[in-house]
Amino acid sequence: MATEAFEDIADTFAFLDDWEDRYRHVIELGRAMPAMDAAFHVPATKVNGCASQVWILPQIEGQGPQARFDFQGDSDALIVRGLIAVLHALYSGLTVNEVMRVDAPAELARLGLNEHLSAQRSNGVRAMVERIRDTAAEAAAA
Repeated sequence: MATEAFEDIADTFAFLDDWEDRYRHVIELGRAMPAMDAAFHVPATKVNGCASQVWILPQIEGQGPQARFDFQGDSDALIVRGLIAVLHALYSGLTVNEVMRVDAPAELARLGLNEHLSAQRSNGVRAMVERIRDTAAEAAAA
C-alpha cells in the first residue's frame, strides 16, 4: 500500500542504474522538500535514535481512524532530509488507519535502502517510522 508519490520514487529508483545515482536522488528529494520552520526544532518534535538531528512535526486533519496524516520534517544531514522526503512520500495523505497498515520495511526495501544505509542511518529510519506510526495510532484512538 504505497502512495502515488512513493511509487514515483520507486519508478525513478528502478530507472537509476547504481546506488550512487540513487543516493544523489535521495539528497535531491531532501533539497526539494519545503523547509521546516526552525521554531519547530524543539524536544517535542525531535526523533530520538537518529545519528543526525531529526525533527518530525505531525499534522493530522480530522479526528479518529479516518483522519488524514501529514507531517513536516527536517534534519541537519542532507541524506537524512532525503530519507524524510521518502517517508513523506510513503505516508502523506493517508488516513491514520492506513498509516498503521503500511509495511514500511517492505516498501523501503523496494528502493534497496536496506543494503546501502549504515546501521546508524537504518536505526534512524526505524525511529522515524516508529514516531509516525505512534502518532497515527494516537490520532486513530482520539
